[in-house]
Amino acid sequence: MFLEKIKSEGIAHLSYIIGDGSEAAVIDPRRDCQIYIDTAAARGMRITRIFETHRNEDYVIGSQDLASKTGAAIHHGGKIDFAYGEDVNEGDSFTLGDLRLEILETPGHTDESISIVIKDTNFGDDAVAVFTGDALFIGDVGRTDFFPDRAEEVAGLLFDSIFKTILPLGDQTILCPAHGAGSVCGGGMASREFSTLGYERQHNPVLQKTDRAEFIDYKVNEHHYKPPYFKKMEEYNQNGQPPLKGLPVPRPLSAAEVKAARDAGAVLVDLRSPEAYAGAFIPDSLAIPEEMVPAYAGYLLEYGRDIILIAEAEEQVRQAVVHFTRLGFDCVTGYLKGGMHSWEVGGYDYDRIGAVHAADLDMRLKENTDFILLDVRQIDEYTQGRLSGSIHIFLGELPDRLDELDRSKPVVTFCGSGKRAIIAASILKKNGFDQVEDSLGSMQACKNVGCEMKEG
Repeated sequence: MFLEKIKSEGIAHLSYIIGDGSEAAVIDPRRDCQIYIDTAAARGMRITRIFETHRNEDYVIGSQDLASKTGAAIHHGGKIDFAYGEDVNEGDSFTLGDLRLEILETPGHTDESISIVIKDTNFGDDAVAVFTGDALFIGDVGRTDFFPDRAEEVAGLLFDSIFKTILPLGDQTILCPAHGAGSVCGGGMASREFSTLGYERQHNPVLQKTDRAEFIDYKVNEHHYKPPYFKKMEEYNQNGQPPLKGLPVPRPLSAAEVKAARDAGAVLVDLRSPEAYAGAFIPDSLAIPEEMVPAYAGYLLEYGRDIILIAEAEEQVRQAVVHFTRLGFDCVTGYLKGGMHSWEVGGYDYDRIGAVHAADLDMRLKENTDFILLDVRQIDEYTQGRLSGSIHIFLGELPDRLDELDRSKPVVTFCGSGKRAIIAASILKKNGFDQVEDSLGSMQACKNVGCEMKEG
């Protein structure tokens, strides 16, 4: 018997493969699914079943591609109509050698959410582990804001799923959620990726709200951002995804070819560090440091539009392609061969963004210098500590709220460490703002130099 967790960095997605004897099952596979086939093969097993705990909103699920390669059956909750796979319901069970997998209906995050209980038939009928999808996390519980017209109802459904269905499995049960810290599917998840129901019962802050009305009130008043790409993920994960025949391989392009692609409507995504982008960037390009692609590409990019990458090394390109593919962006067609140096020696125009040191930023604020300090962090970060006089617009909403900024004034972009600030600066430059600077280091730097802070 074995149970292995597969983590997809960036989106903090956790999938699992479990098996015994000659058969294995996969829970919530990612789109680049070869890893599950290799894992099963290394143990002399074949994948016979694939379970989806719910219709995922934040990544393209890989069930259909994995099924096409293995012949495995796909199972998901029956409360919505899927264009593929087979419905399962409360009480259904499946065997993998001496393991028994039992289905629990655990709605709340979504109507069709299920949890899958693992039992070892050699050692009684107690649960060994449970795959909870997005119902229960380590340190948090799932979002319930996808149905605003049913806010109290779905929050109540999640309470019942957790307190009446999942926790009664017993304190010994190992908790296997579908996401870890950093996911957009929850706000307070622990960085620890191992726990039991007993530990969560005692220490998960949300599970201390054992009164149903209190729990519902808490969930109804939570604040979550909903990236626009969620709609595309819901469409793909309910109606079927475009087949993936291996990860895309972008073509190396000359500077002239990149310019022609940009002029023809392709979007240039610069994966380099904030410092590199600020030093010299291609006009009309969008800065998204490679590690920020999973979090913000879905806010800022359009499906179906060609994407050309600007990178410091080919490894950045390869990793970015993985990120884009998991989000369903299959139009990464090329990258600038030779990086920015090839653009510069080609004699093409480039632009710069000035950098503002945290101490200088603090001085400008104390001297009441006339400029806009644009803080693009999430609202909970902003209320926990901010600089006096700053304006808050969440980065994911910035393209739609540019009219709230006075274009006649200099703008300094600001975030937690400078990575989101450079994205914001590139959005402003792309939209015709001329006086743009970036606070490198941003809040982290400000804390280290003693900037004056405010709360609330």
